[in-house]
Amino acid sequence: MTMTTQPSDSADTPAPTPAPVTDVPAVVDETARLLIEHYVFPEIAEQLAALLRRRLAEGAYDVPTAEELGSLVTADLQSLNGDLHLRLAYHPEEVPQGRGEAALAKMRRDFEASLGGVPRVQLLTGGTALLELAPALFPLEWSAEPLTAALTLVARADALILDLRGNRGGDPDTVAFVCSHLLDERTHLNTMYARVGDRYDQSWTQPHVPGARFGGTKPLHVLTGPDTFSAAEELAYDLQQLGRATVVGEPTRGGAHPREGWTVHPNLEATIPIGRAINPVSGTNWEGTGVLPDVPCAIADALDRSLALIHG
Repeated sequence: MTMTTQPSDSADTPAPTPAPVTDVPAVVDETARLLIEHYVFPEIAEQLAALLRRRLAEGAYDVPTAEELGSLVTADLQSLNGDLHLRLAYHPEEVPQGRGEAALAKMRRDFEASLGGVPRVQLLTGGTALLELAPALFPLEWSAEPLTAALTLVARADALILDLRGNRGGDPDTVAFVCSHLLDERTHLNTMYARVGDRYDQSWTQPHVPGARFGGTKPLHVLTGPDTFSAAEELAYDLQQLGRATVVGEPTRGGAHPREGWTVHPNLEATIPIGRAINPVSGTNWEGTGVLPDVPCAIADALDRSLALIHG
């Protein structure tokens, strides 16, 4: 089952008016303050805040629209360590003010448009099931029902191909929920270090799952590509490091830092990583490098390559 959207009629739909930004210094100063207070790497936060303020004084951010400002500030935020979660994100629609509300509002729209993040479940040749999770791993309180239905359906398959090529990330609790259906025993998946409180939180599979379990012995492949990001990368990486799955396709984007978002303008959200992942097997994570496939190939060929490997 696949989903399509109808193209809009450009003749009848006027182009959106660019959102203006009238108080650039306030936006930049607030972004710098949030960096210093929350970024998981305090020393880099201080350097980046100084960079933003210097660039502001130089007039580098003298632009009329929020979209342009977001692009310029994001480039500077990512200039020191390439952290792709560190952004001044532009939203065409006005976003809520609460912490994290901008991302949730967008995710909710995507959730409703994608059958709860499960746009495709298909039985392929030789008893192999294909399960596509996209465009995100939505919060578990939303997605448990559609995920349970899909994972129960594919539990009867002889082999499973999990397609994450179009998945941009999401909720670590949802990663653990999916992994719980693909492993037999309670398993330590990941540890997340949080700067606030200097805290380490472990993520484990659940001892029981609703519905049926695919289990930990049948063939499992995970398809990845350059759009696979964040929590979707964790899902691929956790299964790969445990030796549970064969990753097929292209390297992922390389974002291993959980982020929070703060609205600093009606159309701009400062997204700032507040922690970092530590895998219990590798002792590290996929930040900057991405998840490297066990079987590298073009993403367009990944499904056929997986089928060939499964069926020999």
